[in-house]
Amino acid sequence: MTDNNKKHKIVIVGGGAAGLELATSLGKKLGKTGLAEVMLLDAAPTHIWKPLLHEVAAGTLDESEQLEYLAQAHRSHFRFRLGKMEGLDRQKKEIYVSPMLNDSGEELIPSRTFGYDTLVMSVGSISNTFNIKGVAEHCLFLDTTAQAFKFQKQLVESYIKSHASKAGDKSLSIVIIGAGATGVELSAQLHEVTDMLAIYGLDESSNVKLTIIEAANQLLPALPGKLAQATQQQLIKLGIDLKLGRRVIEVTKDGVHTLDGEIIPADLKVWSAGIKAPDWLQDLDGLEVNRINQLVVDSTLKTNDDAIFAMGDCAACPWPGHDGNVPPRAQAAHQQASTLCKSIVNRLQGGSLVNYDYLDYGSLVALGKYTTVGNLMGNLMGSVSIGGFIAKVVYLSLYKMHQVAIHGYFRTAMLTLSNLFRRSAYAKIKMH
Repeated sequence: MTDNNKKHKIVIVGGGAAGLELATSLGKKLGKTGLAEVMLLDAAPTHIWKPLLHEVAAGTLDESEQLEYLAQAHRSHFRFRLGKMEGLDRQKKEIYVSPMLNDSGEELIPSRTFGYDTLVMSVGSISNTFNIKGVAEHCLFLDTTAQAFKFQKQLVESYIKSHASKAGDKSLSIVIIGAGATGVELSAQLHEVTDMLAIYGLDESSNVKLTIIEAANQLLPALPGKLAQATQQQLIKLGIDLKLGRRVIEVTKDGVHTLDGEIIPADLKVWSAGIKAPDWLQDLDGLEVNRINQLVVDSTLKTNDDAIFAMGDCAACPWPGHDGNVPPRAQAAHQQASTLCKSIVNRLQGGSLVNYDYLDYGSLVALGKYTTVGNLMGNLMGSVSIGGFIAKVVYLSLYKMHQVAIHGYFRTAMLTLSNLFRRSAYAKIKMH
């Protein structure tokens, strides 16, 4: 720690689940008491829990679920700065932030430099296109809130266009490439939306063809085969076309091309077939990265620089006893934020860093209003498959844990109640 007249500067880059939880905890523990200055940097002004982005894309997420970073910073005694990190000088202990522009290209905020004593990288992940031709140009992505809103806008415009044209013989085709949790959950949510729109009067909305393309022979590779099979049966029951064991080799304006020569027509194409950390991490002043740009960290989440840590999807964290690293899941981000909070507080008090031990509580996949499936992990029972109402409650509890971490128990309870009342008064789907 620096001298007594200068507060220790903690800079957290990325306001996702891990970054926001860490900034909130450190703000309350260190910022409020004046023991340190805590700053959170993010390129967006608001936060939405990333596992909910498929609901944003479908238009079914209540807008009140968005959180304003500035308001959270005020309540939790940290500072928020809007901007995107573009560079790092480890010797000077400074990060460089690119200028912020409006939609017209006008500069709103000039480029800036921020100093740090402790830097935490928590910039999440983006879609990995694997350099497949046409994916970047013709596919929609769900990496950020802005991308999810862009998809939702195009979706509504497509529904309205179909309704106005009265072209009942031509269906709207939506192809989702990748059958992981995001792709599967989005497909079920979109099916639910088509039902809602038909009830609201857009009868042609029911004439929607949903297709999932997956290179593997199974849906949801993170789940046991039995649960993947149950999910597959549910999606087939909903009329979603599943093309498994089909490798995509090109995406064009009109459709998706597979290795076996098939061309699947598509009006909207969504890519959810893998992730990587942002490309700009590759050349971050000598910080070590792996083949998918993740920052390599040790068991304390420290990089090869003693002052820099990484967590969440952008961190390659070892998972002892397993083949590979800790998986990029919300539960891992939540646990890492808790561990790093303890480590940083300890370090400022002259103590040692805390080792991060990932506890796998299982995987859950929500298929909209239809069902939820998953497996829970426990020391006593091993792996237990669950579904239906119980799985839905457990899935909801994961989000509530995140809300409690940033709002506390009382505020989370009040937000939950207010959302219940809002849902009874407002439309269940966003149409603008």
